[in-house]
Amino acid sequence: MTSQHLLLFSFIAMLTFACKTTGSEAQENPHQYTNELINESSPYLIQHAHNPVNWHPWNDQTLAKAKAENKPLIISIGYAACHWCHVMEHESFEDTTVARVMNEHFICIKVDREERPDVDDVYMTACQMASQGGCGWPLNAFALPDGKPVWAGTYFPKKKWMEVVEYFAKDWKDNPEKMKEYAAQFTDGLNQSAAVPLPVGEAEFTRSGVDNIANTFSQRIDFQKGGRVGAPKFPMPSNYQFLLKYHHLSGDKKSLEATTLTLDEMAKGGIYDHLGGGFSRYSVDAKWLVPHFEKMLYDNGQLVSLYAKAYLVTKNPLYKKTIEETLEFIAREMTSPEGAFYSSLDADSEGEEGKFYVWAKQEIDSLLGADAAIFCDYYNISKSGNWEHGKNILHLQKDASKIAKKNGIDEKELMNLVKKGKDILFKARDSRIHPGLDNKALTAWNALMLKGYVDAYRALGNEAYLQAALKNGNFILESVMQADNRLNRNFKDGKSVINAFLDDYALMADAFISLYQVTFDEKWLQKAEDLTTYVMAHFKDDESSMFYYTSDIDPPLITRKIETADNVIPGSNSMMASNLHLLGLYFYKPKWVEHSEKMMHAMSETVTQTKSPDFFSNWCQVYLDHVRPPYEVAIVGSEAEAKRNELIGHYIPNAILLGGEDEGTLELLKDKLQDGETMIYVCRNKVCKLPVTDPAKALELMR
Repeated sequence: MTSQHLLLFSFIAMLTFACKTTGSEAQENPHQYTNELINESSPYLIQHAHNPVNWHPWNDQTLAKAKAENKPLIISIGYAACHWCHVMEHESFEDTTVARVMNEHFICIKVDREERPDVDDVYMTACQMASQGGCGWPLNAFALPDGKPVWAGTYFPKKKWMEVVEYFAKDWKDNPEKMKEYAAQFTDGLNQSAAVPLPVGEAEFTRSGVDNIANTFSQRIDFQKGGRVGAPKFPMPSNYQFLLKYHHLSGDKKSLEATTLTLDEMAKGGIYDHLGGGFSRYSVDAKWLVPHFEKMLYDNGQLVSLYAKAYLVTKNPLYKKTIEETLEFIAREMTSPEGAFYSSLDADSEGEEGKFYVWAKQEIDSLLGADAAIFCDYYNISKSGNWEHGKNILHLQKDASKIAKKNGIDEKELMNLVKKGKDILFKARDSRIHPGLDNKALTAWNALMLKGYVDAYRALGNEAYLQAALKNGNFILESVMQADNRLNRNFKDGKSVINAFLDDYALMADAFISLYQVTFDEKWLQKAEDLTTYVMAHFKDDESSMFYYTSDIDPPLITRKIETADNVIPGSNSMMASNLHLLGLYFYKPKWVEHSEKMMHAMSETVTQTKSPDFFSNWCQVYLDHVRPPYEVAIVGSEAEAKRNELIGHYIPNAILLGGEDEGTLELLKDKLQDGETMIYVCRNKVCKLPVTDPAKALELMR
């Protein structure tokens, strides 16, 4: 391995963790090996607790051990649903020969990237800097004892991993100064990458800027199968949230087509679980057929929101069905007794990816008997299969009316037959060995699912969805949020121990704002304000007006990052810009609105000129909201709930709702209660049109 090669990969090591064993007598422990991960709550970390590698968690004690022993670090980062993480564990980390070399020469640290995204981000950024992209998980980094990265890679087969481990063990012994030189170069690069844009000139948010963003999005859409052109295909819900908003603003048919085509094809494709509901993380092909079978809470929460909003626009029954089945899956498999939402389901079962979900035709024939032929026609099941080993992934290609006509039955009879077959297959599938469940609750991801339930309630009016949202919100207040408004990141088995990050605050404040709008319970709006006030005190970068990802009470990492991009999950700063805008309106805090404008100003050139708006899609929504500020719709009087519920059954992304039977405490509601009437006030920038009593007339005032 040349020094040039070393530089190329030198990226991940700030996760300065040490490897220390916690031995226990064989007669007391059925496992031959036990390391310090046994005391952790993360299912991913616990999976490695009986490896012969002396894994340590990421904490101050581990880092101090590495410095005291002057040992470099191996930092291995993954997550419970990660297929290749499991593969590398079985091939290398369960091997005593590999473990002996790792333990002798390194302090070995395991990190759950979902619990510690701050650590993951530092090393992933370094990886991307070194390799110009192409990084993923498992992420395996070598670092100095102080955590500065020297080199890293993703998955390594056992033979290659041994070569890499032995190389760095020798290099640290023979030439530590060279490793320190590489680490210094990467640390400088990391610090430079943490720089954020500063606003220049006067803030200007224009309709032409929004049009340019939408046009760029359209150029990247696959108008045959939806999603981005090419493969793999990721759902990226925030992209289509923007396009729906843009369609509402402009009437642009292409933006609506891009959204509905994508939602149609995903709901019909193999990425959707047609028996059990819910979406896998992505499809490996360009047709949404073959998924990477892991199911993530953050995808399903956002996709419920997206399908709910698209249903309000289109009333497409496929979207209603998709929402209902996905939430049945969430309630059945991803919800704790406390109302918390679990993180993920593994892609693998019995060591095989997708085994739980796929079918051989003869299995279906045996289970469904005379109905099998029509069922297989409906879901495109064949003897040769469309997956490995002749197995089939259920998916839809043909029009139901044509299948019914071909088989001499009406469409209602066809759908009854399909439902009967699905019930039989679901019951049979339930007897299989299930994929592993990561049953930790992450605050940011719970916020996304909470909002998904709220949006589903708005779209479908199902009271159970609102109750699930309220139960989760109260769980957050009781078990995760502290008396000083500080949040924790995680919750499992009654324990909530990791200090929260910016996305936890930003997404939860956004969820609480949404919960207020469908309940008019000011508690939720107040809690959103409390969280935002805490962020202003503990996360703010005064120079840029942006917010650090970690708070000022967290132990410092190699660099303190500011997240400006959006990804599958909206970025923490774009969500803060949105929250400050909305809460500034609700609580009449002009400084918060100005702060949001300043943040958006710093990003405006990027979002309007980028050729990759996918990486700034939530910023694009914030930009649109500054071009077209939302209406403040106040509903006050004894019938406030009924009239609010009529309004929320429409897609109104250009409005925030507030009100109640009385005026409450919000300044915007002052002097709006009229005896014997329930009035709806449509206002913008505190200037109100004449009040109306009919929700339909209020909608007209917002068009």
